[in-house]
Parts: sequence; structure tokens; C-alpha cells
Amino acid sequence: MIQNIVKRFDPLPPKSKLVIFGGGFSGQRIASFARDLGVKVLCSRRNKEREGADFIFNTEKEISSEIFEGTTHVLSCIPPLLNGEDPVLLKLKTQLLNSKNLKWVGYLSTTGVYGDTKGGWVNENTSANPQQERSIRRFSCEKQWIETKLPIQILRLPGIYGPGRSAFESLFNGTTKMIDKPDQVFSRIHVDDIAGSVLFLINLYSQGKNPLIVNVADDLPTSNMEVITFAAKIAKKPIPLTIPFEIAKKEMSPMALSFWQENRKVDNKLLCQKLGYSLIYPDFKSGLKNCFSKLKMNE
Repeated sequence: MIQNIVKRFDPLPPKSKLVIFGGGFSGQRIASFARDLGVKVLCSRRNKEREGADFIFNTEKEISSEIFEGTTHVLSCIPPLLNGEDPVLLKLKTQLLNSKNLKWVGYLSTTGVYGDTKGGWVNENTSANPQQERSIRRFSCEKQWIETKLPIQILRLPGIYGPGRSAFESLFNGTTKMIDKPDQVFSRIHVDDIAGSVLFLINLYSQGKNPLIVNVADDLPTSNMEVITFAAKIAKKPIPLTIPFEIAKKEMSPMALSFWQENRKVDNKLLCQKLGYSLIYPDFKSGLKNCFSKLKMNE
């Protein structure tokens, strides 16, 4: 239950109002956590029919100035435009700069900006070296937000998973592939820990603890094969046959292939040891157990 999770977090300052641009998988979970802490939240979607659409935001539609009335915190979860521009800043930079009550502005970016480190560790002091086009665009948006001089914090995220978006979905529909690429690892973060980290960092920021960049990842980078094997064991499903990467890559989409072309481990010591955030799901095993329990509940 979300109520049991949010008990771990301190309430945000009184009269806080959080505006979230991009109410997708992460945005909706962050909104739920914040609302359960008593925060007024407005969350955007691209059209009115989408779940959780408090207001509409897209590159064509103008939004009401009332959205920013009393807003104390802003979070952007929206990806860059193809030209590398940030859609929120493109439309709303002036309104954001004129918002007198803003205490914190967050931008959800990607650990892809670090590029390929051949399986080596990256932390917030590692120089950005984006190599994939989508990561180059993300790094461009990071710089655009930083240049505004708003009270900005960049959260860099690895692979995101959670209930409804985990290894179980492909395992159950028979599309899972056990791809063997020696020494390949991926870092991950459960969607609940994205939400938890946002609320935790907002409170720390108000106390003057405000690092510009924070990696939000769990404790255990690991191979995709380990994750699938563990999921299959929990679900009592047969483990799929292993396919060598050199064969599997011939059928991969360009997006999937780009993920497999980079190999790095994401260090979370700043978030968890120096700042003191306690992960709800410190590794893929605890996170997958949560995902599976939600699946069983929905049967």
C-alpha cells in the first residue's frame, strides 16, 4: 500500500504545490506519493483522455497562467524534442523565471549521459560523455535547465521498472529473450524509489543540501540474465533458452541495440550514503518480489 511507503518520508513544507510535467509511469507515481503526503499536485498529460490529466501540456497548446499560481515545486519528466530543445523551457521558461514562490525545480534525466564505460562505475563526478543521440539530447536539456539559474536539481536515472513494467510481462507473454553478452550489466531503479527520492531531495534542498546532480539507482547493477532467471523462479515459469548477443542483435530494434552497446555501473553513494536516502527496493530481487505481488493481487 502506498500509505505504508510514504510513512517513511517527511511531509513537504506547508502550502507546497507541486506541478509535474509529464504524467507517465514515473510522473504518476511521484504525484501519488506527493498527494498522499498532503501536497497539492497538478500533473500534465498530452491529452485529456489520459489517466491523471490535471492539465494538458504539449508543444501546440498554451497553458493557463493559473497553473503556476502558488507553485513551490516543479518537476519535468518530459523527454527532449528531436532538435535537443527542452519542451517545457521552450514554452514556459519566462513563466518559470517569473514564478516567485519556486523553492525547487527537478529534471529527470538519464544515466545514459555518462556513455559507455566498459562496465566501469560512474558517479556524479564522472564527466558526461553521451554517445547515443537520445543521451546527447538529454545532456543538452540538462544544460538548458542549469543555465536558467532556477533552483534546479538534475536526477539521472538508469533503467526504470515497477508493477506492470518489469521482467514478468515479457515472461508471461513469451517474448522474453535470455541474451548472453559476457560481463554486460545494467543499473536499475524501481519507480517507487524514483518517487521516494524526489520527495526526499525536495526536503533536503530546503535544508541547504542541494547537489546539482544526483544519480538515482539501486545498489546492485546486474545482468539481464540474472533478472530474468530470478523472475522465472518466482513465477514458476521455465527459463527461456539463452541466445548469444551476436545472434540476438540481428533482430533488435535500433533502440534496443543502443542499450546493449553501452555498459556501466551507476554509483548511488551520494544519494544513499552521503545524503541518507534509504532505498525501498535496494536490488532487483526485492523490487521484482513487489512487482510479482502486485500481479497476484490483480489476478
